[in-house]
Amino acid sequence: MHLEHWDKCLSLIKTKISIQSFETWFKPIESISYNNKTLTLKVPNKFFYEWLEEHYIKLLNEVISNVLGKNGRIEYKIPDNTLTKNKIKAAKLNYKNTFLESSNLNNLNSNYVFKNFISGKCNSVARIAGKKICNSPGNNPFNPLMVYGRTGLGKTHIIQAIGNKIINNNNNNKSVYYVTSEKFANQFIDSLKENKLKNFNKFYTNIDVLIIDDVQFFSGKTKTQEVFFHIFNQLNLNQKQIVLSADKSPIKLSGLEERLVSRFKSGLTVELEKPDYQTRLNILKFKVKKDNLSISDDVIEYIAREVDSNIREIEGVLISLMAHSTIYKMEIDLNLAKSIINKIVKNTNREIDINYIQEIVSKYFHISIEEMKDKVRKKEIVIARQVAMYFSKDYTNNSLKSIGFHFGGRDHSTVIHAVQSVNDMIDTDIIFKKSINEINKRLSSN
Repeated sequence: MHLEHWDKCLSLIKTKISIQSFETWFKPIESISYNNKTLTLKVPNKFFYEWLEEHYIKLLNEVISNVLGKNGRIEYKIPDNTLTKNKIKAAKLNYKNTFLESSNLNNLNSNYVFKNFISGKCNSVARIAGKKICNSPGNNPFNPLMVYGRTGLGKTHIIQAIGNKIINNNNNNKSVYYVTSEKFANQFIDSLKENKLKNFNKFYTNIDVLIIDDVQFFSGKTKTQEVFFHIFNQLNLNQKQIVLSADKSPIKLSGLEERLVSRFKSGLTVELEKPDYQTRLNILKFKVKKDNLSISDDVIEYIAREVDSNIREIEGVLISLMAHSTIYKMEIDLNLAKSIINKIVKNTNREIDINYIQEIVSKYFHISIEEMKDKVRKKEIVIARQVAMYFSKDYTNNSLKSIGFHFGGRDHSTVIHAVQSVNDMIDTDIIFKKSINEINKRLSSN
């Protein structure tokens, strides 16, 4: 009887939603029993149940009332999520075969370890907290850990160092997984397209230590935020460790749901600041020793004084010095250091990336970046969005898919259309062409 009732419900549901939604959210449900006007349904997991309750409760009530009568109701049975090690391994292998391109399951860079992370006033709190997390992942006051700061200050290094340290500590074979927010979002989209959302959720909710880089790129992606919110809650409930990074503090992250920002703030939030002179000096000495370079203290001190923006630029100067010394058989002295710094640091105020392009274009058209990423179809906003996509393709090495991701999760075909539209307008509209030239000047003179 219960199977017959549920089959009738499914027949009605199928007429009211898309095939993809039906296959994703209703086909996996099993009918278990029917008693006293109550139909008991088995759902794959708690996340699945919460999604149904939040997105399909009205439809379910309507269908149940139609099939079972006004007093009909549903009860859910949620299976125990505790998995054996073999089942966890199988789930990961299945997920890997479906979504992951890398053969390295945890995605960690083995060079990002605490031994290579030079501590100073600018980063000591994050380093100390990170090490404490490694001693007891998930069961500490720093869960989640949110590390934020400008580009090139070592966010990716320290969050991956936490993952590598936990693995090396062999914390009861805890599973560690590092992923960028962009890759997470793409995996989620792929799981929907391939009707494998169940595998996606199973994989992420069974990770012991989840490390997500650049969560600011979740901005404007409502569905991705929704699924991550539930994964976050499940991991947090099970005392699993969550480590995040962003370019701004949680309260300054725009385009994110308040409830998600609230979760980000619930643990420890720590900023990586610009390194002071002493820290820069220590970083240089460490790298010179590590790479067995012959550089005098005068040159090292000069670089530490002159290159004060971020660690990445310090590394860039050292690599250039090594290259010139090796190729041209030149001694690394003050004159060479000054020449290199003038070329690659002094004349470069800011890297031109998609974020910077969005900033410049939005200011030119007098709109907000959030409007540019949103689904607004006002002509002036559509044009601004297309122009920003056009320059993103021209100035950066990002793929079309990646560019679309930075504009509210749009696909590559939208970017292709945007670039073509801008080219067409340049050919036919003199005023528009002047605007493009002006924006180009602003970007070139950054």
